[in-house]
Amino acid sequence: MNAGRPQGVGTAWVLTCCAVAAHAVVWVLGAFVIAPTGLDELTATSGAGGAAGQLALSGGVLAVFLAGWLAVGLRMRAGRGWARHVLAVIGAGSLLFLATDFSMSGGATGLWPLLSAVPDLLAAAVVVPVYLPALRSRFPAGPHRA
Repeated sequence: MNAGRPQGVGTAWVLTCCAVAAHAVVWVLGAFVIAPTGLDELTATSGAGGAAGQLALSGGVLAVFLAGWLAVGLRMRAGRGWARHVLAVIGAGSLLFLATDFSMSGGATGLWPLLSAVPDLLAAAVVVPVYLPALRSRFPAGPHRA
């Protein structure tokens, strides 16, 4: 880690990378591994071609979103205050998504609901280190830095 970079920034960066990786893993598991897979369900409703197209679109949109998330994380790591706020919004949105997902799951049991919650919990955890009082000098208030 950079000697000039506070520990909280490094922690937030690691949590961001873990959240991004966990989202990708959960998508792959849900689409292809955990029964009933997304592929099975889409094939039943849209046929094999339609399922492949929908999964390709979904995977592509997810890849763009995750790449953007990493880019924002890199800007936070570089000390950009706006990126810290964007990560906070992502974390809050993840908690909101998690709360609504659990309420709509109808009390689903087993390991899958817990495993699929990990990316959202990691995204929410990023907020804590970047808003610690020790990091105020790293993310100064005032004019926004590019």
